[in-house]
Amino acid sequence: MHKKAKFFISSLLLMTVAVCISLSNCSEKKQKVYHVGILTDYSPFLAIADGFKSGMVELGYIEGENIVYDVQIKDFDPEGQKTAVKQFIKDKVDLIFTFPTEASVIAYKLTQGTGMTVVFAMCGVEGNLPIESVRHPGGNITGVRFPGPDNTVKHLELMLEIKPETKRIWATYNPNYPNTVAILEALREAVSSYDVQLLEAPNETIEEVEADLQNLVASGKVNVDAILLLPEGLSQSPDVSKAIIEFAKKHNLPVGGGVPFTLDLGAVFSFLPDDSEMGKLAALSAHKIFNGIPAGTIPLITPENYLYLNYKAIQDLGLTASEGLLGQAKEIIR
Repeated sequence: MHKKAKFFISSLLLMTVAVCISLSNCSEKKQKVYHVGILTDYSPFLAIADGFKSGMVELGYIEGENIVYDVQIKDFDPEGQKTAVKQFIKDKVDLIFTFPTEASVIAYKLTQGTGMTVVFAMCGVEGNLPIESVRHPGGNITGVRFPGPDNTVKHLELMLEIKPETKRIWATYNPNYPNTVAILEALREAVSSYDVQLLEAPNETIEEVEADLQNLVASGKVNVDAILLLPEGLSQSPDVSKAIIEFAKKHNLPVGGGVPFTLDLGAVFSFLPDDSEMGKLAALSAHKIFNGIPAGTIPLITPENYLYLNYKAIQDLGLTASEGLLGQAKEIIR
């Protein structure tokens, strides 16, 4: 064969191989790596983040392969939360996941006009976010709502079932926390229908809470029948919850309405959604967003609530829990 012909055939073969390799590479779509910023203002709820990651794994998102997380924990630090969200925006993350309420409200406000999406969990949306409706939240946000007002009324009902003779209930709260207004409106209406007096103690620090508690014994007798821990930042904080429950133990008072760790301290009940489940539910919304569905068109999710009872603490107080109530409990400390 002529040298030129051989050269032409060899060149043609090389070009064919090169084209095939090129086409093969093109046919393999480059895998996108999603960047998710996670922000919480309350570290005891970190199981929500774990649930979110677990849910994402079930949906095919493997950390370090096609998804990475930047987790920021800013306990009761609004300025730190703002800084974290601004950094997420600067980093152009694909999604911001927030919990509970305060972090979610801050993320929503700071992301307006940025085109960035926020998915929340355990957020009290009433009075805090401009949600169009549960089925169509609108804007750049969706997620798993926390039914704070409804839960607070349920806490009252549970306390009255455990201690029916209750007439005076003490509750502290931070008046500046996002959830406060809505839960107080619901609780005030509920106590009036039950002929129960609500002793409100608006405070912002543990020192103020402790001073209020001491004022209850200034006359030598605590004229209170029970204490509720409201779903807001102050009474749910570990230090304040502990101080309240220790005070209650000294004066033989039942405490209820806190997060599960308060049961270990001596609270009699907790009634709220499961943290891990909320995280997994939020993962479903994130997956839809990554598949091109606008956040504002994804319905909000209302999680199931679970009852946790400290039967030992109830008995130590000389109180009782009916078989019906025990049957409703997901977990019972005996």
